[in-house]
Amino acid sequence: MKKTTASAALATLTMAALSLSACGGQETGTTTSADGGLSGSVTTDGSSTVAPLTEAAADLYRDEEPSVNVSVATSGTGGGFKAFCADETDISNASRPIKDEEAEECAANGVEYTEIIAANDGLSVILNPENDWATDLTVEQLQTIWAPESEGVVTSWADVDPSFPDVPLALFGAGTDSGTFDYFTEAINGESGAIRTDYSPSEDDNITIQGVAGDEGGIGFLGLSYVEENEGVIIAASVDGVYPSVETVQDGTYTPLGRPLFIYVNNASYTDNEAVKSFVDFYVASSLEVADLALFVPLTDDQITVAQEELASLG
Repeated sequence: MKKTTASAALATLTMAALSLSACGGQETGTTTSADGGLSGSVTTDGSSTVAPLTEAAADLYRDEEPSVNVSVATSGTGGGFKAFCADETDISNASRPIKDEEAEECAANGVEYTEIIAANDGLSVILNPENDWATDLTVEQLQTIWAPESEGVVTSWADVDPSFPDVPLALFGAGTDSGTFDYFTEAINGESGAIRTDYSPSEDDNITIQGVAGDEGGIGFLGLSYVEENEGVIIAASVDGVYPSVETVQDGTYTPLGRPLFIYVNNASYTDNEAVKSFVDFYVASSLEVADLALFVPLTDDQITVAQEELASLG
């Protein structure tokens, strides 16, 4: 995490609650509510993957400052940066660092910002417990399994690797409305939404687990936390020799299915709008509870310290 002007590379953050009519943190004043607390608005937009984090933070924050409205829109990471760099939002939730052209747009509009890692994210490739041949898969093998029809479709594990048995593949995973779907397809197939259409999608991860658990050739993808919660029902495969865990996600060795998630904070919003400052400070201070509530991998102690130092430097 680092403080930067809009010309540096960055990533996103999220927050949720009620909708807001004004745009841009600099334009939304903060007042004192009838009960002596803060009263104001915080606007966020961006990644659908990061949105649950910001929404969780907003839910917890509402207990502290019920008169502050935190709105969470989900126009995607790119859409969030577009609004953020146009000075229309206080916080941009991002599942990737800001691109050079987006940073240039922020700079052109005089928007300076601070990048904060909000949590860490990890996806697991899950298998049926009877599968003892594919417990360590390569990214290339995962591409072979999940590639869109235009690149050719494999139907058996033997098609993936000749050393694997001729067991039919049965594919399960997140539905297209899920941030998990966007993340997995981009990380494995190089483009968000690029995937074969004959897999069984569901917005309910428990259905993915049931599907994989009920078929010897089953394979699926979902959030890391579900593996621990369903130990013995399904198993997780290593990817390029690295097993998915909180530790390997936090230390960056579990790639490409482990990554940091960001919020970008408009510096002027933070210094000029007490509601924004209060909410962002709370978000960072409560990051462990927020990550647990939203089922993400928490920040490390070092990541928390860096975040607090960056905010302190803003005043």
